[in-house]
Amino acid sequence: MSHDQPSSSQRSLAPCIVDTGTVINKQDMHRLLTDIGRVRYVHTQDGVLTNQGEGCILEVFTDALRATLVANHAMYLNVQSFDYMELGLTDENEPFFDLIQESRTLRLLPLTNHLMEEHSHDLNAAALEAVVAEVLAAGWDAQIDDEDPFSL
Repeated sequence: MSHDQPSSSQRSLAPCIVDTGTVINKQDMHRLLTDIGRVRYVHTQDGVLTNQGEGCILEVFTDALRATLVANHAMYLNVQSFDYMELGLTDENEPFFDLIQESRTLRLLPLTNHLMEEHSHDLNAAALEAVVAEVLAAGWDAQIDDEDPFSL
């Protein structure tokens, strides 16, 4: 008794996108958008610039009944508002994310750099540790002073 192994042409592989490409899966779009942070955005309709500015992505969600909202430098992005997302690099080799729905494009240009943020988090953690150590030391000094029977 033998089992037929599926040939490589019958197996479907998940897409692999590196820096440029088209993302159609809503979960993949959600994952990419969730950790972008601060962005410069450019909104065009029928190829005509309608709005641009800077904002911070505060929420990314998937809900057919809720709107994507961009106001007051805050962005609430609903991946259901878009048909697909194009990933690419600008002429300056900076990443962009184009959210496309028919003749509307919302281009997001990240202003935050995860590599730089990771380094700053390490620095902030070291500074926080130093402050905690000082506070604990001061607390111990105060406790010792309170236990001194000869203090007034």
